[in-house]
Amino acid sequence: MSVDNQTGMIRISDDVVATIAGLAALETPGIAAMSGGISEGLAKRLSGKNVQKGVSVEVGQLEAAIDLRVIVHYGSKVQEVCRHLQENVKEAVENMTGLHVVEVNVKVEGVAFKEEEPEEVALRIK
Repeated sequence: MSVDNQTGMIRISDDVVATIAGLAALETPGIAAMSGGISEGLAKRLSGKNVQKGVSVEVGQLEAAIDLRVIVHYGSKVQEVCRHLQENVKEAVENMTGLHVVEVNVKVEGVAFKEEEPEEVALRIK
């Protein structure tokens, strides 16, 4: 995105939009991780600099379209989680960039099972 104003030009990189969308996605309850796709093998829990994995964006002058590939927690209502995810990502991108988000497409690529707590394992061993 680039905007001309009286004091100069403002440009927002596609990578910035993808990072905002990825962070908003990871903060959504029920989302376990972002999926890097088939080419990266098993889905990995991502954070920080790898947050753009599982996110692709198309950014125009005033609008953006976002595609997300996610892993949901087992036991979550997938449709509700995805609807909430769409709302969170749209709100975050619109508030931070001023772009109008025309669509947020979500592809659920897996289900994450909760890992056993180490304390529970220790109690069984005694």
